[in-house]
Amino acid sequence: MIIFGGATATGKTKAGVMLAKIANGEIISADSMQVYKHMDIGTAKVKKEDMDGIKHYMIDIIEPTDSFSVAEYQKMAMEIINDIEARGKTPIVVGGTGLYINSLIYPLRFGETQGDKGLRDSLKNELQRYGKEYLYKKLQRIDPQAAENIHMNNIKRVIRAIEVKLLSGKSICDTEDLCREKKYYKMYAYTMDRAALYERINTRVDVMFKNGLVDEVERLIFEYKVTFNAQSMQAIGYKEFKHYYSGKIDMDELIELIKKHSRNYAKRQYTWFKSYNDCNWIEKYRLDEQKCHEIVKDYYENKPKLEV
Repeated sequence: MIIFGGATATGKTKAGVMLAKIANGEIISADSMQVYKHMDIGTAKVKKEDMDGIKHYMIDIIEPTDSFSVAEYQKMAMEIINDIEARGKTPIVVGGTGLYINSLIYPLRFGETQGDKGLRDSLKNELQRYGKEYLYKKLQRIDPQAAENIHMNNIKRVIRAIEVKLLSGKSICDTEDLCREKKYYKMYAYTMDRAALYERINTRVDVMFKNGLVDEVERLIFEYKVTFNAQSMQAIGYKEFKHYYSGKIDMDELIELIKKHSRNYAKRQYTWFKSYNDCNWIEKYRLDEQKCHEIVKDYYENKPKLEV
């Protein structure tokens, strides 16, 4: 697959469509919040007219009252990717959710080691008291193989890996095939001046409110009966409304809080994608038709040939 990732508001959607047109491709979204129906404005969901005739998958597939796991994403997305290839087209993964992208790069088999709530709570307490670096160093000590394959910022996986090792004595690599060889892919991501990106994020949030984000959130709550405990409502652009409706912040503070959380998220996304040594960074506005042709050519020239 060709992967186009990176931080929020950098223009991944347009880049994916441009690539898909040249590569005879179809797009698989790797956005953990665009899977939800009725959540369009706050997730900056791609509009039909912006798809420009390119088929998009893994968007609007579940209700906002439902939960959705990485394992479920992996299963559905891989079936789609295999189908796209079987039809002679190019799978193009577009999005900024690192866990989703990891599940496609690595042939994960989500293991059956049962969890222990007491142990997990204890590890979470260590996280709060000492920070993520402390937990990651613990993982490095007890399961260095897993530590090489799990990013420190992926704290849920760090905790799970420690839990599996302590409970079973086995590496999570053995129980979940985390450390097997990666699937073939070429990864690209936009990079741009940090100040310019933050300005884009701030403008995007203003546009969201202008386009009816408040109405969208109220429909979710009152029409679709979605509570703030739902997984979908943990998304930036939605979770902040809990403080607004409880009277802790006013509208201006709500808007600024969403902007702040979005900027912080963009920083985390940059850190995540920089952890991929094979990610090719492209300066914003430097992806043109010629560059797309180069990407597609490179992808197919280096793609492993199937043995007959």
